[in-house]
This record gives sequence, C-alpha cells and structure tokens, in this order.
Amino acid sequence: MPALSPTMEEGKLAKWLVKEGDTVRSGDIIAEIETDKATMEFEAVDEGRIGALLVPEGAEGIKVNAPIATLLADGEKPDIASAMQSIKLAVDSEAGASGTKPAPKPAQAKAVAAAAPPPVPVAAAPPQVSIAAARPASDPRRVFASPLARRIAQQRGVELSNLRGSGPRGRIIKADVEGAKPGQKAVTAPPGRAEPGAAVTLGAIAPLPDARAFFKPEDFDEIPHDSMRKTIARRLTSAKTLIPHFYLTVDCRIDNLIATRARLNEAAPKENGYKLSVNDFVVKACALSLMRVPEVNASWTETAMLRHKHADIGVAVALDFGLITPIVFHAEEKGLAVISNEVKSLAERARAKKLKPLEFEGGSFAISNLGMFGVKDFTAVINPPHAAILAVGAGERRAIAVGDKIEAATVMTVTMSCDHRVIDGATGARFLQSFKQFIEEPAAMLL
Repeated sequence: MPALSPTMEEGKLAKWLVKEGDTVRSGDIIAEIETDKATMEFEAVDEGRIGALLVPEGAEGIKVNAPIATLLADGEKPDIASAMQSIKLAVDSEAGASGTKPAPKPAQAKAVAAAAPPPVPVAAAPPQVSIAAARPASDPRRVFASPLARRIAQQRGVELSNLRGSGPRGRIIKADVEGAKPGQKAVTAPPGRAEPGAAVTLGAIAPLPDARAFFKPEDFDEIPHDSMRKTIARRLTSAKTLIPHFYLTVDCRIDNLIATRARLNEAAPKENGYKLSVNDFVVKACALSLMRVPEVNASWTETAMLRHKHADIGVAVALDFGLITPIVFHAEEKGLAVISNEVKSLAERARAKKLKPLEFEGGSFAISNLGMFGVKDFTAVINPPHAAILAVGAGERRAIAVGDKIEAATVMTVTMSCDHRVIDGATGARFLQSFKQFIEEPAAMLL
C-alpha cells in the first residue's frame, strides 16, 4: 500500500485495474487507491507479471506499506506462502509493542493484510476517586456489550442486563452470552465492587461509553464510518484537545461590498467570465491581512515558529461524506476573478474526490463559511498546521448606530479561532481590524 500523502496512514483498495497474470511496465496504472479525502491512481514502479492479488477490491483499513499484491520477474513462479509470510511479519511488527498478534481476516479465499493500529500508550493514572453514578447499575441503558453479543442475545432471548461481562471494562462479549441461559437472573456484584459503568473515575481520562449501550438495537440503523469521517474525528479531536483555542469576534458592515460585487458581476464578460461571491472577497481580505499581520500567518512546532511567506488559504468545502479544505495558494497575489474561479474548480473536484494531496494538505490559514445556510455566527476548530481559522456568518439586516442616528445596515459576524501558542490576543485583534477595513471598503484591496 503506497503512502500517497504525508499524513496517510491507511487506505482503501477501491479497484484493481489488472488481474493475476497480467504483464505490467513501470508507470502502468494498476489500481485505484482511496484515501480519506481523494481517490488516486497507483502506478507500478517496476516491470513484471502480476503473481497474486492479496487484497480484494473494496478492502478498507489497509496500512501503508502492507503487501497488497506480488510482482513476478521473468521466469519467477508465484509463491503465495512467501507472500503470506511477508504479511504476517508486517502484522506482527505492527502489533509488537503490545505483545499481541491480530489474526488476519480472510476475504474471497485470500487473506487481507489488515494490521491493527498500534496501541495508544496510557500514562499512569493518579490516585482515583470514584463517584457513584446517578443511574442504577441495573438500568438496561447502561449495559455495555459488543454488537455481536447483542445480536446473539436477541436471537437466544438472553437479557443482557442479567449478565456480568468478562471483556474490557466489564463489556459483555460473545462468550458471556453463549454461556448464559434465557431468563437467567441478574448477577449481583460482590460487596465493595461497583458494576461496570456505575462509576466515574476522576484524575484519568477514560474513553466515552459506546453509544450502542443506551439504545435498543431495533431503534437505530448502524452506518459504518468511512475513512474520511474517521480521519476528521481523529484529527479534530486531537486539535481541540491539544491546541489552546481562544476566540475573537467582530461585526463587519458589508453594504459597500455587496454593491461592489453587484457592479463587478454585472460587468463580467459572458465568455470566460466570473461570478463573484461574498466568500471570494473574504478570501482576498484574509490574504492581504495575513501580509499586514504576518504573526498570524504562522504554524507552531515544538522547536520553532514557522512564519509563512505567502497566504495559502484553505476554504472549507462540505461534502456528502465529510469535510475537506482545498487551498488557494499565494492568494495575496491573485485577483478576485482568479480566486473565484479557482475556488469553484477546487470545490467541484473535491466533491468528485479528484483533488491531489498537494491541493488540500498544508496551507497557512483557513476559512469556514456557513453564511449561505443562514447561520449568524459560530466558532470553528483549528485544523493543523494552521494557527487560526475564520468562521464567517450570514450577512443580515440589522439596526446600527451611526453617530446619533440609527441606520439599517447589512452586517456580517466573523469569529476567529486562534492557537494561543502562536497568536496573542492583541495580534489576533490587529488581524481582524485589518480584515474589517478591507471588507467594509473593498476598494482598499487595490491599494
């Protein structure tokens, strides 16, 4: 499995474009690999004959560098046993730190190398203090059981709340259900020992309970996570946990911007023209403000601050299967028409999963705009390596004070989430001050 981007850890083999016995040359496309954000072609790096396809189409969670096929030289015979040994070594190496060896999963008469992710080291917990849960331990909504155990229990008429689990953290597993009898009485815990899920431990961060434990299986449909949703959850949980966020909000009057946008769109050529959006002005205003306040145009590392020379701005695009942030590079050097057409092209290719990694990885700043949904204001989570993200709300008519008079104006609220390791409060305020000036007087972007 190739590493198609710097952050790729695993991928899905979407489609084989060769079959066993085919001859391939260097540069031939042999497969389509689906990462969390794009589907990319995988080229052969050597010439030879395809000996065996070790991974079937549609296989997910294949770790980078895990074997997916064998390539034979002239005269070489297939050696599946050797290939499977390579897979076993890769799996054993991945799980070595934990001392466990995950079993390979059979699929279509061939084994799929699906190495388990390395265990997350857990620091020694300080002395624990337990607080009894308000809900009694016998409450059926507090039963922790694996999906397989629930399914077997439903088929056999076994009441899960009557069982004591032998799995991790008291979770009920398949063996517990198979050893139980229908109608079995509830098992009471020994004195001095709390039932699983009946206590909350202070001083250590415990994993959240599985949501399945709170609902009956017939009351929900289970939709498996795709690779993009898993990556979004992992990265943003890490970002929100590890990055010290703080927030700055400012209101911008956009009547001049709306009028300027209307005039420019009306004057646009019919062929190879453009149709500017408010978001295009936001991108340009952010780019110019990053040049004015370069302290915001930076990324944090443990040894140094990376001060970026250009405004490479990511624009969040909502997809049916998640979120992606394609980048407008060197935005400070581009006109509004160029930015507008580039953002539209990036968004279209993002929805078709046709972006290249270099088009959505990196960048120095990000914008998330929910104004088109009527959202007045919100806060966004910083997406590393950025040190800030600007959340843009809808422009709405409001009454504002202008001197001693009250006027109706179109006002847009923006909130910047800042990484406090990189950006101080006054620095962030100077950036928003500059941004507000550009937005309220668009002609200043030409100076």
